[in-house]
Amino acid sequence: MSAAPPSEALPPVEPLADVAGPAFSPLYQQIKALITRGLQGGEWKPGEAIPSETELALRFKVSQGTVRKAIDELAADNLLVRRQGKGTFVATHSEQKIQYRFLRLMPDDGQPSGSERRFLDCRRLRAPADVARALDLKNGDAAVQVRRVLFLKGRPAVFDDIWLPGASFKGLTAERLSEHPGPLYGLFESEFGVRMIRAEEKIRAVAADAAAAPLLEVAIGTPLLSVERLSFTYGDKPVELRRGLYNTGNHYYRNELS
Repeated sequence: MSAAPPSEALPPVEPLADVAGPAFSPLYQQIKALITRGLQGGEWKPGEAIPSETELALRFKVSQGTVRKAIDELAADNLLVRRQGKGTFVATHSEQKIQYRFLRLMPDDGQPSGSERRFLDCRRLRAPADVARALDLKNGDAAVQVRRVLFLKGRPAVFDDIWLPGASFKGLTAERLSEHPGPLYGLFESEFGVRMIRAEEKIRAVAADAAAAPLLEVAIGTPLLSVERLSFTYGDKPVELRRGLYNTGNHYYRNELS
């Protein structure tokens, strides 16, 4: 007897009601949860194609339309990417369309430009109490602190103070940060297996202090935008606390509401 094709040699299907919670949860939401669980477990790696809608429908014993609706939502959540005539792929932070989706600072002329960065330091230390609370760490757990300046059009625009859970980022050094050509989230994804799924931000106006002013090449007291971002991976696990100071003298912070 011949072996089953790869698309049929997939893990057994779990009871849908056990995955999505209440039995009355919409079926496509249950399929979405199952696919997300596969992504989280590494069944399909960033950049890889997932099975076709037909194959997934057979696997989960639902209609192709139900699978399509689940995939539509996952694509809207930037977890999957559809490519016309090629299939559906696991989103990756190395994708041009996705890699800068968390950077909302835009130049006044509306023309996006490339960015450069200068890393100031990368240290491994005990997480301060406020950082431990934000990242759901235990008292005394290690954290990695990264400080950098982001340049837009050759001028310093953002000073970032970034905190990461130490257990998830063992081996992260200033050298590895500087050698990686792409965005930070691409490095986190490819070398540490940590993918940023969504983020929450707190924004307020502040004045440049003696520490930030020289880094951003502004006078002390210059108005800055303070953006505190908490980023999450699968399962709503917090994996990054980023406190950024933005110089909006020639830029504005852009967001989309829906």
